[in-house]
Amino acid sequence: MPAATGCADAMSTTTPPADAAPARPGIGTFERYLTLWVALCIAAGIGLGQLLPHVFASIAAAEVARVNLIVAVLIWLMIIPMLLKIDFGALGAVRRHWKGVGVTLFVNWAVKPFSMAALGALFIGWLFAPLLPAGEGPSYIAGLILLAAAPCTAMVFVWSNLCDGEPTYTLSQVALNDVLMVFLFAPLVGLLLGVAAVTVPWDTLLVSVLLYIVVPVIAAQLARRAVLAKGGQRTLDRLLARLGPISLVALLATLVLLFGFQGKAIVAQPLVIALLAVPILLQVYLNAGLAYWLSRKLGVAWCVAAPAALIGASNFFELAVAAAISLFGLTSGAALATVVGVLVEVPVMLSVVSIVKASRGWYERGAAA
Repeated sequence: MPAATGCADAMSTTTPPADAAPARPGIGTFERYLTLWVALCIAAGIGLGQLLPHVFASIAAAEVARVNLIVAVLIWLMIIPMLLKIDFGALGAVRRHWKGVGVTLFVNWAVKPFSMAALGALFIGWLFAPLLPAGEGPSYIAGLILLAAAPCTAMVFVWSNLCDGEPTYTLSQVALNDVLMVFLFAPLVGLLLGVAAVTVPWDTLLVSVLLYIVVPVIAAQLARRAVLAKGGQRTLDRLLARLGPISLVALLATLVLLFGFQGKAIVAQPLVIALLAVPILLQVYLNAGLAYWLSRKLGVAWCVAAPAALIGASNFFELAVAAAISLFGLTSGAALATVVGVLVEVPVMLSVVSIVKASRGWYERGAAA
């Protein structure tokens, strides 16, 4: 078999950095059933919002410079443990898998945000417009754009593990995307929101990038280096194991708050959730398929192409939720749209994992040719 399609050979010739994140993290019961927990949070949030409206009003009022303090703390608890897994020293491995990296960069930054904006305009702005609350279309589209404007940085390790992806490629690609997010997220979101005729509060957008990308990345890397210097990789692994549940609980608590504020609108029109899921589902399969097909055409090893498809399709929904809340508020349609992304992410990505695994024979025959 040619080197381009030999995953065993590809994996044996690449050595992850000594302090890299665990190459093949397991997927726990909590993560595996994340969609179930999200569904329960939807029910809890809607119920609590109806029973305790004054409590939710007080939480909404705890803002400084349009940043909700309680939500900001929860977002940090979500993001920083995930960023602790990223080793920026892995960027040196990018050149080993330059074709796979190139495919994913193209899909992540040149295709996915624009395809989501187009799908949002088609379905939310036109086809489904009569079925949605009047005047909310632009806000929903803004949330979809925020969802697609940044590639996933955490759950990707789980997806790559499930499809036996090449760990060095996955680590280097995620590290590179984190660096690019610092510089590309704000201008890309600003451009697409402007095209969608949504007013862009640039000061708030830049503050969101600072709060939810720059500061967490720096804090996580400083903490990572300190832990590795003190106890090495095993100590970091133990810390990540302890922080993992905290990160997920913070995510679920944020969802309870969001659905507590959105409860009345959802009870009045539950169809909104299903309609918002349509463009999200389509863009996941579109971008995963594009990355997978391009990798096959370029002769990329399957163990790189599989995680390339997954990274190309998945979204950094934690960042999207935070940015939507900061830009448009807790009760906005944009915030609701990003939460729908959380709801569908896990089952959809698991289906993509199944597809790339089932098609391995087809892929390798084409890549060899």
